[in-house]
Amino acid sequence: MTETFQILILLLAVISLVGVIAKRLQIPAAVLLVITGVGLALIPGLPSLQLAPDLVLLLVLPPIIYWDAVKMSWKEFRFNLRPIALLAIGCVVFTTVAVAAATHFLLGFPWAVGFVLGAIISPPDSVAPLAIARRMQLPRRLLVILEGEGLANDATALVLYRFAVMAVSAGSFSFVTAAGSFVAIVAGGGHLGNWRRLALASPAPLGPRSRHRDHALDPDAVHGLLAAEQLGGSGVLATLAAGLYVSWNGLRLIPAATRLPGSVFWDFLTYLIEGMVFLITGLQARTLIPSIRHYSLAELTLAAIVVCAVVILARFVWMYPATYLPRWLFPALRRNDPYPPWQHPFLTAFAGIRGIVSLAAALAIPFTVADGSPFPDRDLILILTFTVIFVTLVGEGLTLPAVTRVLGLANAGRRERQAEREEEFKVRRRAVEAAIERLESLTESRKLGEPVVGPILAHLRNRLKDVDHRKDGDEHHRKVAELSDDIELSLIEAERDLVNDLYRAGD
Repeated sequence: MTETFQILILLLAVISLVGVIAKRLQIPAAVLLVITGVGLALIPGLPSLQLAPDLVLLLVLPPIIYWDAVKMSWKEFRFNLRPIALLAIGCVVFTTVAVAAATHFLLGFPWAVGFVLGAIISPPDSVAPLAIARRMQLPRRLLVILEGEGLANDATALVLYRFAVMAVSAGSFSFVTAAGSFVAIVAGGGHLGNWRRLALASPAPLGPRSRHRDHALDPDAVHGLLAAEQLGGSGVLATLAAGLYVSWNGLRLIPAATRLPGSVFWDFLTYLIEGMVFLITGLQARTLIPSIRHYSLAELTLAAIVVCAVVILARFVWMYPATYLPRWLFPALRRNDPYPPWQHPFLTAFAGIRGIVSLAAALAIPFTVADGSPFPDRDLILILTFTVIFVTLVGEGLTLPAVTRVLGLANAGRRERQAEREEEFKVRRRAVEAAIERLESLTESRKLGEPVVGPILAHLRNRLKDVDHRKDGDEHHRKVAELSDDIELSLIEAERDLVNDLYRAGD
């Protein structure tokens, strides 16, 4: 037990240090954590760490998916549902088939084993590419599509993975049965999402939100996933549905006293979880070293090149028809959603970085099949999965900023941010005006006097002036507003220092 705590503390210290270094170097922390993990794995004498797949699928994925869904705009997710579905479902299925065909015809894998590998490495991760994309100020729609795909593609891949493993274990595979079960599982996940909506919206004591209104912890992610898995549906989809529902109704369901500390808690929790998993992903290199000895260097090199090339190219092959073909076939769609520039699908295709889910699925492969014989090519699947994760995460992750600049998309979303800021100021003004109207109504109904109403009304009018100064774009007003913010923060700091000094002095 003492050794376990020591390892945990060491990992947390490494995550903190790597996070600081990654911020200074302006590279994704996930990339540096994987590289650091590989480096630590090669140091003799350090204990070996095993990443339990059940831990990832039941305890790691739910909070990450749930919180990403809560932070996502439901309106933007719904508006971009077509491209998100084409990537999260269509591209994942296409990549799985492409990997299975390539490994079967070029490497001699059995079809079922090829489908297992394809299902494992088909879903891209969203953490690393989104961290880069946000820093590069990409157009908002690209960010929404990448984030939405990262949330939903795990369900598709894990369902395909389940059928592929069953086919290898049973020795047979029925496409019709698998397709029917796939539709049923996806529908089951959506049904569980609807059930979660009813439970979350319920004002009765049975509604989980009503029981946790005063806590930062939120049970929705785990509840939805476990219920869906027990009923044979997709736990990932149920968790996603719960998160999106809270995203749309959170302001009505969650009071500010819960929402503000809850946001801090969830951000910190997901940061630790993601950092721990990426670091341990690199540390898995040590567990793969004994497996490498069973294959020749030429065999591993050829397999790695083929699989990595197919995974990367399949996404590009799928992206352009999925982007332009629906608009060409349906004029109404083209009018409402015109053709995007070619740079947008190219960058979206280039951001297909693999990560947590692929590693967890690979580690979850059973050691034996139904008749007790070893699972065919299990060690090779693990090696190839780790190779794809490392190549895409480090290779595409480190070059993504340069590719973004070459495509001319760096800072392309700056004007969008400015427009959003102007809309924000309009809403702020309307909110203050609504508060003034409410104050006037309370003054009349409660017969409030000037000593009570005067200071509050003056404060609200000052807020109106502040909003007007910040939105008019005048350089002088902007500098005055920034100076006012700095002075206010300095005054708050002075008050806090005094209270702290008096507390430490016992006064």
